[in-house]
Amino acid sequence: MDNSSPTALLDLARNRYDRTLELLERMVVTESPTGDAEGVTSVADQVRVLFTEHDAEVAVHEGEWGTHLVMDVPGAGERSEAAPVLFIGHSDTVWPTGTLEKMPFRIEAGIAHGPGIFDMKSGLLIMHQGLSVSTELGLSRPPVRVIVVGDEEIGSPSSRELLLASAEGVSAVLGFESPHPGGALKVGRLGSTRLRLQVTGRASHAALDPEGGVNAIEELVDQILALREIIGSAQDAAPGDVLCNVGTIAGGGKTNVVPAAASVEVGLRFRTPEVENQVLASISDLVPVRRDAQLQVQTLSQRPAWQADAADEELLAAVEAAAADARLPTVGGRPAAGAGDTNFLGSLGLPTLDGLGPDGAGAHADHEQVRLESIPERIALLAALLARL
Repeated sequence: MDNSSPTALLDLARNRYDRTLELLERMVVTESPTGDAEGVTSVADQVRVLFTEHDAEVAVHEGEWGTHLVMDVPGAGERSEAAPVLFIGHSDTVWPTGTLEKMPFRIEAGIAHGPGIFDMKSGLLIMHQGLSVSTELGLSRPPVRVIVVGDEEIGSPSSRELLLASAEGVSAVLGFESPHPGGALKVGRLGSTRLRLQVTGRASHAALDPEGGVNAIEELVDQILALREIIGSAQDAAPGDVLCNVGTIAGGGKTNVVPAAASVEVGLRFRTPEVENQVLASISDLVPVRRDAQLQVQTLSQRPAWQADAADEELLAAVEAAAADARLPTVGGRPAAGAGDTNFLGSLGLPTLDGLGPDGAGAHADHEQVRLESIPERIALLAALLARL
């Protein structure tokens, strides 16, 4: 690397520890559950202010889910005219407002706790601080485009097109979600689809006119069984390539009324596009069992399967070289079961890695936490990586 020494990277990142911790606490105590436009926008505003330090050109996209940000940061040195690198993050969390009362931000034995700290507010700060270290050391780097969306936790329904548009012309995609336990990066992710099966029947008195009704709940039960047959066949043909979870069921009211409506929401995970396409096509071909019943299959969100390819592995090799530059341990990388916004871009063949947030545990769990020592390590790693891209 130019204009720097390996030890300078980590030393400078560690010197920024107090400031990083201050910013992290401020971000975590700003609750931002998906759908809370005010909270999501408040976190996005904090990120936007931080990136003014990098002379970012900022585009603010307002919507029902809160603010989405796209920020273009100029490059530096001999790589300043190269194709940009895309950073991906999100400002929403899975935690409802009020969670801080039972899960307050706190630090114990080198571990920081709090809702959204691991997934993924700490990752947002790695983006900022990595760029700051790169600038302070005078390192060469390509331009960086940063997108921070506000609806990732429900599949990015309002930001998907913005994500795709932001990726036009980039040389690589870096996601700052939480890593695997121990810090290994995510190289490939399962595809994720959420479906709702909605059944419409016909209400009637369950005793006086049972034949006049069409029982939506009974129809839904038969449709769930048919769904299980589809999944079972796919699992037999390709073990481990599809997962299914029936998450919620709704319908009915009184026991003396034939229910006229019922629905189920289903989560599906796919390892390969081929199995994904086959299963979803079979589900879309489901038809009602009962005369006069109606069935609607609605896609709530869909992220395609991202299978790692040679371009992803080459990008991972650059990360390992950057880790050596910064005198950090080997990072490692492997596929992940969970889906994220990097699915959209990795599945298109763009060189993609995810999990560049700091090490920790408990995403979506009440023990959510970040190992503080890993924060300067990730900052130094990012600064070193940008010098190699």
